Amino acid sequence: MDLRELKYKGIQVAYYIVCPRKLWLFTWGLALENESEYVELGKLLDETSFQREKRDDFTYEPVNIDFFRTEDGLVVHEVKHSRALEEAHILQVKYYIYYLKNKGIKVSHGIIHYPKAKRIQRVDFEKNDKEVIENALNNIDRVIHLPSPPPVIHKPYCKKCAYFEYCYA
Repeated sequence: MDLRELKYKGIQVAYYIVCPRKLWLFTWGLALENESEYVELGKLLDETSFQREKRDDFTYEPVNIDFFRTEDGLVVHEVKHSRALEEAHILQVKYYIYYLKNKGIKVSHGIIHYPKAKRIQRVDFEKNDKEVIENALNNIDRVIHLPSPPPVIHKPYCKKCAYFEYCYA
């Protein structure tokens, strides 16, 4: 994949797994996250967790990694509030690894921290992950170019979504 095509934010990759409608709405500028108490709790957790760690935010458009360390290559660290959307979190971290590798940066692996659950999840970039990421990016591109948002998906986590009132009003 051409690096010029790597224009998606990690959150968009996660939203692709969580809800195509949320992905479409967010991408087209309906950003309701600023009004969500759950998003605020996540931001607070991110800001207050790992304060003793070297907090080097890595922002290289379009990726914004919570912090990183170096071992045998770069280790990408993400802090998440809950494991409820773990599949989306894993794909987001794999996207960061994919992105950085395409920029010529040696990446060892990723780690997702769930401080509330006192759990960490190691994320390794495996052989078929390049294809998985490229397929996801192609599908993201397809979703965001739809003329109108995809339908509501009716999942249990919809109740805690920043877009709940928009979708169910």
